Amino acid sequence: MKRLDPFVHLHSHTEYSLFDGISRIGELVSHVKEMGQTALAITDHGVMYGAVYLYKECIKQGIKPIIGCEIYVTRGGRFDKSGNGKEKLAHLILLAENNEGYQNLIKICSKAWTEGYYHRPRADHELLEKYHEGLIVTSACVGGEVPQAILNGDMDEARKVIEFYINTFGKDNYFLEIQNHGLPEEAAVRPVLASLAKEYGLGLVATNDFHYTKKEDARSQEIKLCISTGKTLDDPYHFHFANDEFYCKSGDEMRAILGNFPGAIENTRVIADRCNVELTFGEHKLPSFDVPEGETAASYLRKLCEKALPERYAVVTDKERSRMDYELGVIDKMGFSDYFLIVMDFIHYAKSHGIPIGPGRGSAAGSIVSYLLHITEVDPLRFDLLFERFLNPARVSMPDIDTDLCYRRRGEVIEYLARKYGSDQVAQIITFGTLAARAVIRDVGRVTNMPLREVDRIAKMVPVGPGVTLKKTMEGSREFRDLYDSDTTVRRLIDHCLDLEGISRNSGTHAAGVVICSKPVEEYVPIQLTQDGFIQTQYEKDQVEQLGLLKMDLLGLRNLTVIHDALEMIRENRGIDLDINKIPSEDEETCKMLCDGDTIGVFQSESSGFTSLLMQLHPERFEDLIPMVALYRPGPLGSGMAEDFIKRKHGKIPVEYPHPSLEPILKETYGVILYQEQVMQIASVMGGFSLGQADMLRRAMGHKEPEILQQNRETFVDGAVANGVDDRTANYVFDLMVHFAGYGFNKSHSVCYGWIAWQTAYLKAHYRPEFMAAMMTCYNGDRDKVSRYISDTRRAGVVIAAPDVNLSEAYFSVKGDKILFGLDGIQNVGEGAVRSIIEARKQGGPFKSLSDFVERADNRGLNSRACESLIRCGALDSLGANRSQLLAALPEALGDAQSIRNERASGQLNLFGGEETPETIVYPDLPDMDPKEKIEWERKLLGFYVSGHPLDSYKEQLKACTPLYHLTAEGNQYDGRMVTIGGTISRIKGTMTKKGQPMGYVTIEDYDGEVETVVFPSVWETVRPILAEDAAVAIRGRVQANERDVRVLAEEIIPLDKLRASAPSPAGVLHLYIDAAHDSNEVSQRLAGLFQKHHGKTPVIMHMMRTGQEIHAAPKFYVNYSSEAERDFRMLLGERAVALRNSGSGNI
Repeated sequence: MKRLDPFVHLHSHTEYSLFDGISRIGELVSHVKEMGQTALAITDHGVMYGAVYLYKECIKQGIKPIIGCEIYVTRGGRFDKSGNGKEKLAHLILLAENNEGYQNLIKICSKAWTEGYYHRPRADHELLEKYHEGLIVTSACVGGEVPQAILNGDMDEARKVIEFYINTFGKDNYFLEIQNHGLPEEAAVRPVLASLAKEYGLGLVATNDFHYTKKEDARSQEIKLCISTGKTLDDPYHFHFANDEFYCKSGDEMRAILGNFPGAIENTRVIADRCNVELTFGEHKLPSFDVPEGETAASYLRKLCEKALPERYAVVTDKERSRMDYELGVIDKMGFSDYFLIVMDFIHYAKSHGIPIGPGRGSAAGSIVSYLLHITEVDPLRFDLLFERFLNPARVSMPDIDTDLCYRRRGEVIEYLARKYGSDQVAQIITFGTLAARAVIRDVGRVTNMPLREVDRIAKMVPVGPGVTLKKTMEGSREFRDLYDSDTTVRRLIDHCLDLEGISRNSGTHAAGVVICSKPVEEYVPIQLTQDGFIQTQYEKDQVEQLGLLKMDLLGLRNLTVIHDALEMIRENRGIDLDINKIPSEDEETCKMLCDGDTIGVFQSESSGFTSLLMQLHPERFEDLIPMVALYRPGPLGSGMAEDFIKRKHGKIPVEYPHPSLEPILKETYGVILYQEQVMQIASVMGGFSLGQADMLRRAMGHKEPEILQQNRETFVDGAVANGVDDRTANYVFDLMVHFAGYGFNKSHSVCYGWIAWQTAYLKAHYRPEFMAAMMTCYNGDRDKVSRYISDTRRAGVVIAAPDVNLSEAYFSVKGDKILFGLDGIQNVGEGAVRSIIEARKQGGPFKSLSDFVERADNRGLNSRACESLIRCGALDSLGANRSQLLAALPEALGDAQSIRNERASGQLNLFGGEETPETIVYPDLPDMDPKEKIEWERKLLGFYVSGHPLDSYKEQLKACTPLYHLTAEGNQYDGRMVTIGGTISRIKGTMTKKGQPMGYVTIEDYDGEVETVVFPSVWETVRPILAEDAAVAIRGRVQANERDVRVLAEEIIPLDKLRASAPSPAGVLHLYIDAAHDSNEVSQRLAGLFQKHHGKTPVIMHMMRTGQEIHAAPKFYVNYSSEAERDFRMLLGERAVALRNSGSGNI
């Protein structure tokens, strides 16, 4: 057995010292245990982020946890923020001796942020005096107050500080800390600290200010510092530690360097023995909801549900009532009545204030109580959703009601909660950004100055996707492992990456999480402030929940805002008041649109993969979208489950059930176990489990724990046999459940998100202009997305017009069947000017002339530059003159309007009651701007081409080009492939290679997006003469895509109009392999449509897999084979069903 070591580390930095720490808590605790040490403290800089992690890990490994913090102390008051932020703050170590000390540590650490933050969180002496109970204090590293005073030669100050800490914390609770990392400053202060300890009767304590676990991690920590500061290792000024001594040392190493100071080593154990903090997990600390007098939370909840029952169900049967009674009983017994009332209340607030709320999210939709209270809008009985999947009486854990709401107004709901429960009792939740597998390779590569191309090559060997790590890649990729083994530079790079991968690099605010407490948040967990001054917990969401606080997810969802805005526009434009929750669940137009792959803008359906799956599924009603949400995930797609499901739906393969008793459960999914709820129902119906036990089984299957599974198998088989099922079938069904549990999806969530998808699809099918205008407004600022929406809308025949001061609103709007650009999107026209234009129009009607416009629209913000921009982009075209005339007349019109204002201000007008009329301007006889100049100004001022597009005359050439949006949206699929792209040049940037050769970057854009191309010296020299902004070009090159961006390495650039001559249509024959699933009339009709759309000169051979026939298409079905055509055919027939070959037939 390992000898126990009396030394304990009391000054430790983990990865949660985000700037300079890299010790991972799990590895650190294991390392300490291996060395025979019995306890470990955590003292990160100014924060307690890792405290609960360390506590749980220490308990798990049988080590005593000590919770502490290295705080920053200001010499002045913490409220004083007058300096320039250059004040040298002192360090101080605080350790919690008991639970009172832990609470006081939380207070000090929180108030250093909420009251003292100025460049850093700062505590002052007054704060330490106020919350001194239960804390043990040590004087910290050479950055502490006492060592600093000694180094400054000010012994009076050193004594003053010591006396303050003795008076505040008591002689037994204040220790002078000595360190030896080989620094001269430490050597200078050690003997002085020892004599001061003797003078005041204080204990010395030996520490090692470690920031990484092992000595060999020093270089990785230096790299982390470079990542934090944006420097490289070869930068002579890069920040780094003095040496490699800042690691977690053994007791022997500590005795060797500080053992000559009596008591210093022993006191580490003395302090550790005194520190006994016990955290309690799982005890719910719910705030209570104010209920009317005479009611309890449970009785009030029942009252509300009873009242809502006949409102939600036209006919109330025993089925609805007994489900409600059962749920209310469980909710009351588990103590969650207040929770439901709190959620109901803020959702009611949002809905009554016109803030859009989603139909539900996640498992809460399985509750009839949620439905009755309008927390969700999905009837759980209609869709067979299970309450136990949401709230399991067999497992006391906090229910999780997640709410989607309008992203624009999410803040209002949080403000309401803060007003109702107290602003100090509501907090947002912290989250940490980590260094992921590919990103860490790129970061370490940059810091170590490895050639970019080499770094890119290595990074791309790491697969993209959730849960991918370098360790897994090393085990799973032969190529990656071989490179690591054979190349020492690569090995060094990867070793550093392995040290840093997954380490926290920065903190942010969780996108959804909000905590509500019954007392101020800082009574429970440490807090800090977000950049916009809102309270944020220092513990992550899982820890906040484990500590029993009420956490809710309020997720801002743009699509809800889009639906809301579209409904408003439909009301204004068509006079139709549409209730989106009452649209029909069967609708021919909506289904036809989805089956045609017209899915841009439809919720969660825009990717080509989803669209392809949707077209194969061929939805006939809303219910068909529910399985789509569950099927379009890597598991079901990769395992063939999605394909199997679709074939069964279309009758291509028979629907079979593992046992007749399972037909009612699996009928809706054609015998496939798709939902977690089905796993639970099978366990209940066949195995005799209660639904609570069935939920525990589902969780066990997800975690695949062998012993628990074996126990459950025996229980299930016994139950099945008792129900008349033979044990062979029972075992087979259990195996099936285990297999599908890994892929199973929460049906409640599928229903909710399927319903939002159906709502957006319905709006697009029936009210396309309003829906797409709402989409464009919602994504204003994301140029690529808006470009795509504009071109998609135009393709459908909807006119998109330039802004018009007589018709436009601030954002995209609809008049008749036409979408208008908003005034807010015009460059040089500020928000104030836009407001005044719309206000003047509302008050006095449409503007009749330029004079009328400049006189009535408030002149604040509507200066000459703003007016010029309005004219040039076409916003004043409706005033009866062309753009050249308006520009020429503008100075006179502005002058006249100013004169009228001046006269009005001095009271000279209207003496005789006459009407003020603006001077009538005579426009000079000038020809209009030519169309090319018009569209250039539109592009410059609106960011988009409106009345035309420079590429309109190159439609034929662009058919041979890959649309740029496909490259940017699905870069990984194109990575390494040769493509031809076409568009106009929007930016040219020349530069030099390291060898001094000229090269450049050329950005081109087409109708849908833009892409940067890299032009190396060999190509740059030859193409430089044809490169000019706005020139239309075709570029052939190789795609280079990574997780950050997509670029094309240009190999050839030619004028776009020459593309036909220099890029012949691909020689060969197009082979289409049509399997049994696609051998239908409907597919052949869609195929005929594609032949027509892409008509050209490439012959087509269709291979009918079911019959073995080979059909040579007639010339009228030949195609122009472009990347767009390839994509369309693959989307209809499947990824592997399309191949271009030199001639004749061939197997796929």
